Amino acid sequence: MSTSLECFPGSRKQAASPPAPPLRLLFWETTTGCNLACIHCRRLEVSEELSRLDLSTEQSIAMIRSLPETGRPILVFSGGEPLKRPDIFELAAAATAVGLPTALATNGTLVDAAVAAKIVAAGFRRVSISFDGPDAPTHDFFRGAGAFDKSIAGFKALRDAGMSMQINTTIAKHNYRKLDQTYRLALELGADALHTFMLVPVGCGMSLDPSVMLSAEEYEQTLNWVYDRSLEGKLHLKATCAPHYFRILRQRAKTDGRPMPTRHGHGGAPSAHPTGHGDSDMTAMTKGCLAGQAVCFVSHTGEVFPCGYLPVSSGNVKEKPLPQIWRDSAIFANLRGESNLGGKCGCCEFSKVCMGCRARAFSHTGDYMAEEPNCSFVSARAPGNRSQ
Repeated sequence: MSTSLECFPGSRKQAASPPAPPLRLLFWETTTGCNLACIHCRRLEVSEELSRLDLSTEQSIAMIRSLPETGRPILVFSGGEPLKRPDIFELAAAATAVGLPTALATNGTLVDAAVAAKIVAAGFRRVSISFDGPDAPTHDFFRGAGAFDKSIAGFKALRDAGMSMQINTTIAKHNYRKLDQTYRLALELGADALHTFMLVPVGCGMSLDPSVMLSAEEYEQTLNWVYDRSLEGKLHLKATCAPHYFRILRQRAKTDGRPMPTRHGHGGAPSAHPTGHGDSDMTAMTKGCLAGQAVCFVSHTGEVFPCGYLPVSSGNVKEKPLPQIWRDSAIFANLRGESNLGGKCGCCEFSKVCMGCRARAFSHTGDYMAEEPNCSFVSARAPGNRSQ
């Protein structure tokens, strides 16, 4: 029996579909090919086999050239390991040619000075490198022996080449108590941004033991940590796959007597690293879950999803242009209306700025519009709450 709260039991209605907003971020799994055998990901031989199904160069360029019809999205080249794709710099050039800002998400282990120079020359505006922890033992447990040192070397090569750099780190039980160390690592390396990704138990994450997941209370602690460090203004911090951070932003700003958060930062903190490498396109802050609203994900085979963690396809770019999918998808239209939210998310006074994680809701219930399962907040609007 469900324990979720409905604002108006039995009356959850579909709101009228709003017009499609501009696409702001497109994450593209350029390939499944990789050079690391991470324990939380596909086996290398499986990755290499699947990479045969990657979009061809021609199909990829056709998709890229269509993107200005959706707005001016940042195109994030991810993988797998995108540097395993031999035409990656040709594809980046195609994006630059149509005026799209681009970013590269890599594990960094294939980057030396020569590769770093090619990445800069290709016009990438920012490169992110993933670290599973602030030290070799933590990181290499997931990525393999020696991966940490190679990623550090790749990071430094890119920074020396003048690239704006970002550290991505997925937060779970194994490393959430090491956040201060990860923050110091980012500062020591001269990162412009530190993005904390809250683990979503879908896809490869479903194979991980549930004990690695943070509790709702631990999520709350972690997100308050992000807020506190952000106030220092030393680099741009962002909590990803944690839409209730935008509730915390507003609650903490009100409690602290600070200005309400703006699109590019909060509490007067700068939106980027003071070295000047920051880019407002890369640091924009809007609201919580943006799946299908300002963000979408294209798989290596061309399937279009609301985000990389919500496995509900709206079509394939090999069969229908991505701008048409973005405009006409019934799934995307459903996600664009906060009045479609179920459970306590539908009752919450912060629903418009949060939305809850739709992927986490889907993993937990099979319904991507259900309530966020990893949120400890109890809304004043919840049925039976005396503070209403």
